[in-house]
This record gives sequence, structure tokens and C-alpha cells, in this order.
Amino acid sequence: MSNTNSNLPNINEQAFDSPTIDKLAITPLVTEDIHKPRILLLYGSLRTRSYSRLAVEESARLLEAMGAETRIFDPTGLPQPDTEDESHPKVKELRELMIWSEGQVWCSPERHGSMTSILKSQIDWMPLSIGAVRPTQGKTLAIMQVCGGSQSFNAVNQMRILGRWMRMFTIPNQSSVAKAFLEFEEDGRMKPSSYYNRIVDVMEELMKFTLLLRDNKDYMVDRYSERVESAAQLSERVNQKTI
Repeated sequence: MSNTNSNLPNINEQAFDSPTIDKLAITPLVTEDIHKPRILLLYGSLRTRSYSRLAVEESARLLEAMGAETRIFDPTGLPQPDTEDESHPKVKELRELMIWSEGQVWCSPERHGSMTSILKSQIDWMPLSIGAVRPTQGKTLAIMQVCGGSQSFNAVNQMRILGRWMRMFTIPNQSSVAKAFLEFEEDGRMKPSSYYNRIVDVMEELMKFTLLLRDNKDYMVDRYSERVESAAQLSERVNQKTI
């Protein structure tokens, strides 16, 4: 293919794009026509009194107060990856929620300096694509962790890497709750504290980024390299000599 831009001789012009503001979706002025942001929340512990679950439940209350629709996935009964196939009921439930969501919250305890296998298993059940659908690409993500001792950031650092690998927009803010056993009442509600305020910050930021990005998701994750590959595949199919 000829290239009229002599400064970029290796560029496929058919696949090349110059981002402009007019290509981004504009939020409708009639707010009643905008559905609530759909947020999926995952937690990483199966204990009866799971502090990552309690943090997620508090986050869901905050998100709903901010105008979101939330779903919390219960990982109880989810098999280890590769021990079952995608027809398993819990796997189907998780994948359907992943596709349903526009944003997500992941919260894990830190165990042995790492996120837990319970949270990681939920992520590992998500391939980068299911048929023609990419279940996580372009969705927003907020990450949090709860600590049994002093404040640490090992789990959130790992989740941030995972979010990037799953092609999600991981928001800058994050939460790490130290000595989580001191931060919740007997009824499971979180006590007022700087940790609580930080979770409010994180949920507020998640809502802002979700509202900003969700209608532009397909455009924001559209990649030149993939367009070039698709153009090459189309050319090969159209120009084949035999059918």
C-alpha cells in the first residue's frame, strides 16, 4: 500500500488513526436516559468474617449511594482454574457478571506478602477473549486490600499489574486498610476513620472514571496493531484465489 506520508514509511495508512475530541462520545444532556454504572465487586477470602468481603460490601453501599448498580460475586464453590470447564455454574456466573459490568472493584487480603489464591482464581477464570467478546478490556477497575498487621501495598501492586494485563483502566487511587480487624463493627459495618475516608475517595474516583470512559470504551481500546492485523486478514480473505 502506498503511503503519502513520507515521514512514516512503515505506517499502514488504512489502519492509522489520529485521535480527536469529536471521536469521543458526548454524555447526553438528559440524565434520565443514562443507565446506572454497572459495578462488579470481587473479594478474596472465604472466611466467615472476611474483612475483604466486609470492605467490598461497604464499597457497594457507597457506590449505590453514588448512583451505581452493584453486584458482588461470592467465590464460594468456584473451582480452581483448569479443574473444570467454562460450563461450571460458578464459572458461568462469574463470566456473565464480568461481561455485564462496566467497572469493577477487587479487594484481597494480603497473605504471605501476596494477594490470595481466592482472588487470583477469579481473575484466572477470565480469558482475554470469550469468542469475539473481551470480558474485561476497557472496563474501569478499583483495587483495595486489607491487612492483618501494618499497612502494606503488595496485594494492590499485584492487582494493578493484573488489571493492566486484563486491559482494564485501573484508576490511580487505591486503598489499603491496616489491622482490618480493628476497623469493623461487630455487625460488619466499617468504623469512621481515615481508612474509611480513603475507600470513599476510591469509590468516588471509580464512578467518575466509569462515567467518563464507558461510552468511549471501544474507541479507547482500539489499537493500530490490531487494525493492521485485521486489515491483513481481510485482504487475505478477499483476495484468495479459490473459495
